[in-house]
Amino acid sequence: MNLKSLTQPELGDILKELGQPAFRAKQVFTWLHKGVRSYDEMSNLPKALRDALSEKYPINAPKAVRKQESQRDGTIKYLWELSDGNCVETVLMRYRYGNTVCISTEVGCRMGCAFCASTLGGLVRRLEPFEMLDQVLFTQVDSKLPVSHIVLMGIGEPLDNFDNVMRFLELVNSPDGMNISMRHISLSTCGLVPKIDELAKRKLQLTLSISLHAPNDAVRDRIMPVNRAYPSEALLSACRRYYQATSRRISFEYAMIDGVNDREEDARELLKRLKGLPAHFNLIPLNHVEESPLKPSTRAAVARFQKTLEDGGVTATVRRTLGSDIDASCGQLRRKYNEEKH
Repeated sequence: MNLKSLTQPELGDILKELGQPAFRAKQVFTWLHKGVRSYDEMSNLPKALRDALSEKYPINAPKAVRKQESQRDGTIKYLWELSDGNCVETVLMRYRYGNTVCISTEVGCRMGCAFCASTLGGLVRRLEPFEMLDQVLFTQVDSKLPVSHIVLMGIGEPLDNFDNVMRFLELVNSPDGMNISMRHISLSTCGLVPKIDELAKRKLQLTLSISLHAPNDAVRDRIMPVNRAYPSEALLSACRRYYQATSRRISFEYAMIDGVNDREEDARELLKRLKGLPAHFNLIPLNHVEESPLKPSTRAAVARFQKTLEDGGVTATVRRTLGSDIDASCGQLRRKYNEEKH
């Protein structure tokens, strides 16, 4: 058991078993959520308690085996080695409104999207809540930059690791921990319809981002295998139910792929299918993956697509390309590191 995956009341039960007063739970919880690497750093705890916790519940901090910083925009990418030797990627991005950390939720991914390096090699395992939290904590500690926003858009499909992700959200939102507002958190999914419905029931005030990437099933089937299980009409229906339950506008991620999904008629088809659903489109210049034949759209094609959406009443922005000089897109650094090791 890792204490960092526990809520404060659960931590209180552990400490009660050790004969400690109730107020110790908040002390230990707060220290753990500061990113300490040893119980010896918990200066307001009795030494006997620190020794007991260290023996029974060791702190396993991740190790940064790669760190790359962009000379262009200050983006920092970390490759963290976990206690079992597996690695995940985390990216720190700097914006005018604050610093955003993009975290991974799984080691690898089983979704098989054609344009993503994260899925090469499939799913190894799902991350525990503390392993997601550690990405945020130790990125903040190492960079010495305060984290104000989180996006769950790194390696893995967050809703495929539903329970652990929900626990992570509860922990990172805790007032005695990092206290990051749900409104400053974005969760991205490729479209697991039953889990979207389950998320809607929780009425969290985070931003749900749907990796859509196609105007219809013919295109989406080609590039996103998940569409064969949950076709786009079922996905869009789930999005409507999600909006009705939460009143939160949905963000649609759309990787611009040359000759595949970037025509003006594709944008017009999207407008028809999304009619009545408050939405924002995040147009993403495709990151080239060596193993994939897919190429990024031209700037002119992206601009035409954006204009067509906006003329139809849908807000569309083009995502800034951050960290392009440091393999900042998902899965690239992990893949290279694994190749070097073998």
